Amino acid sequence: MPFSRPTLTQLRNASAQQLNAELPGADALLRFSNLRVIADIDAGLACMLYGYLDWIALQATPFTAPDEYLEAWGALKGVTRKPCAQASGQLTFTGTNGVMLPIGSIVTRSDNVPYTTTSAAQVSSGTVTVTASANPDPQGLTGANGDCAAGTQFTLANAVAGIDSTGTAATAFTGGADIESDDDYRERVLYEYQKPPQGGSASDYIEWALAVPGVTRAWCTPNGMGPGTVVVYIMLDNANTAEGGFPQGTNGCATAETRGTTATGDQLTVANAIYPQQPVTALVYAVAPTAQAIPMSIKGVAVQYQAAVTAALQTQLLADGQPGGKVLVSHLWSAVSSVPGVNDFVILSPTADIQLSTGALPTLGAITWS
Repeated sequence: MPFSRPTLTQLRNASAQQLNAELPGADALLRFSNLRVIADIDAGLACMLYGYLDWIALQATPFTAPDEYLEAWGALKGVTRKPCAQASGQLTFTGTNGVMLPIGSIVTRSDNVPYTTTSAAQVSSGTVTVTASANPDPQGLTGANGDCAAGTQFTLANAVAGIDSTGTAATAFTGGADIESDDDYRERVLYEYQKPPQGGSASDYIEWALAVPGVTRAWCTPNGMGPGTVVVYIMLDNANTAEGGFPQGTNGCATAETRGTTATGDQLTVANAIYPQQPVTALVYAVAPTAQAIPMSIKGVAVQYQAAVTAALQTQLLADGQPGGKVLVSHLWSAVSSVPGVNDFVILSPTADIQLSTGALPTLGAITWS
């Protein structure tokens, strides 16, 4: 049975009673007694010690340890916290042919987020395209804010003669991720303790994918592209919030892999991270799941609860979803009934479990309320 920590009031009473027992004729419970003050001080010190013992107990297991103590548990298994990562992509500017846009040029996004060019190029046919990446956060905490869609407007911080100051993102900027939170890191640490490396098992591929900054969910499908292949599905729920968490890029293999099509974007980042660790004979594909919308019709939910019900259904699909899996109607009912204030309702559709297409993840479609 768990230890019951005494309250400060209980400690004060116990300390006063102990003084009374040890000093016959004295009364440590009198309001203005010096013994009462001494008893209260003794109880306060004991309460602090109990609090410290509680804190120590939290560090005794990776299930409850926070911050650097959690990182110490992870280090025992070689699992380190994922640092923040900066988004990268390509920018296009117009200008006079032959003019050079130098490497290291500072550009700012339309919302003043700074980037730096990582390549140099000359204007040709009236345009110049260079690679760029978001500037690192000095505190090393954020990076997801550097992601943006193709076509986003950028401006040169310092004018370059012969090149227009305003340009656009030629490709989507991807790969940005914030530093891994304690909760996400704890899941990976516990996963490592529960499923140690086995030389290329399905759980190994999941662990390798989850170690990539920004990746929050991963699944492994053996022989997904034929004999000898391994398909690793990935999701970036926090980094790619605007895209519903789905990876931005094309499916494929690592840069060094010569037996398959090379991936791009988020998929390439994951494929390159897995390649040095995978068995040498495996042909690994990093793949983005496809979205399969689940439309619903619900009767009896008052207007003031509909937003909460929508959020609960989205959370349930996020928890249950796996590529090519099933959407269980019973879980949808449970999600709706879990919303406080919602008691009498009927899910008119779907009425049966839904088998997802190969590689598809469920997303919440339009809800018809009645």
